[in-house]
Order: sequence, then structure tokens, then C-alpha cells
Amino acid sequence: MSGREARRARPRTRAWAVAAVLVAGAALGLAACGIPIDTSPHALAPSAVPFGLLQPSSQATTTTTQPSPVAVSVPIFLVNGGGRLVSVARDVAVPAPLTSVLDALVAGPTASEATAGLSSAVPPQTTVLSAAVSGGIATVNLAGPFTQLVGPPQIEAVAQFVFTATAQPGVHGVAFELGGQAVEVPVANGADVPVATPDQFAPLAPVPAP
Repeated sequence: MSGREARRARPRTRAWAVAAVLVAGAALGLAACGIPIDTSPHALAPSAVPFGLLQPSSQATTTTTQPSPVAVSVPIFLVNGGGRLVSVARDVAVPAPLTSVLDALVAGPTASEATAGLSSAVPPQTTVLSAAVSGGIATVNLAGPFTQLVGPPQIEAVAQFVFTATAQPGVHGVAFELGGQAVEVPVANGADVPVATPDQFAPLAPVPAP
């Protein structure tokens, strides 16, 4: 190579050297910034994919549950002016055991029911000590002034208990206890029985709705 050709080649060689230095510097700068440099495309491992990108997001759904009832409506039986039983509704806290139903009976008529002529032969101071059902018979253990009832008021009070208890599922008759002692109770015809049933109080039975 002549001297003139050598002098012409030097600037071109220097230019390539400068470009190489710049490329290397850029690569070092990207690496220093934490940006990976790939020479060819490749698949990412699942663990390297940001959370939420592997699967499409699903639309959020909400489930609505119905609240459980806190009380149920049960029938109790009061007495009208003609001496017949009348069914009225009471709300009793679930699970509405028979003791609670009978407590609602002992509480007697509301003010509006009393104004409408309804009453109760069950003394409001009566205490329902227990009420258990076995074989379709409810054994009701009472205390208080109920033990002092005699004559027609006693028959009406017994009928109220019998119709109220047998309105509950699985109860067909009622046996009475006073302070834990089994007693016989009078029915409509005046006879004393150990287990009272609704058909024994036909003269007091509620009049069927028209």
C-alpha cells in the first residue's frame, strides 16, 4: 500500500473503532441499569411472568344469602264472648319450642284483642316449667295460680292449652303436671282425664272459618 492510500485508510479505521467503543458503552450502560439484553427471542418461565398475566381476570361475582328468620308465627287460642276458642297469631323466636309457644299463651290477649272481646282463662301469673313431646303427647308442667282454677274457667284454660299445643306439628294430646306431679284435668263433659285431646272440648272448639 502506498503512503497516500495508508493515510486515506486511517480515518476510516478510526471511525470503526469509535463506533465499536460507543456500542460497547451503550451495552454496559443498559446492563448497569438492570435491563437484560437478549441476542435472540426466547420463552419466559412462568415464574418470571408478572402475577395476573398468566390467566385472564374473571369478573368478580357476589353471592347474596337470605337472612335466617328470627321469629315464626304460631297460633294460640283465646276465648271469645260466647265461650268459644279463637285462634290468634303470635311471633315466637326460632326455633319456637313448645315452652315458648305456651308462654305466649300465658301472656294473654293484646290490648286490641281485649277490646275486640277476647280474653283468656289462663291466669297471667301461670308459669310453664317445661313442655316435652314424646309419642305425640305433650307433657306440660305448670306452676302458679293455674292450680287454683275450678269449674268452667278451669275447663276453658285446659282447652286453651290443649288447642295451642296440638296446633304444633307432631302433638296430638296433652298430659298435665302441676309442680312435676301428674294430674288429671277436666274436659267439656266434666270428666277428668290423664291426657286431653281437642275432640274432648267440642263445645269450646273454634268455629271454622267460612
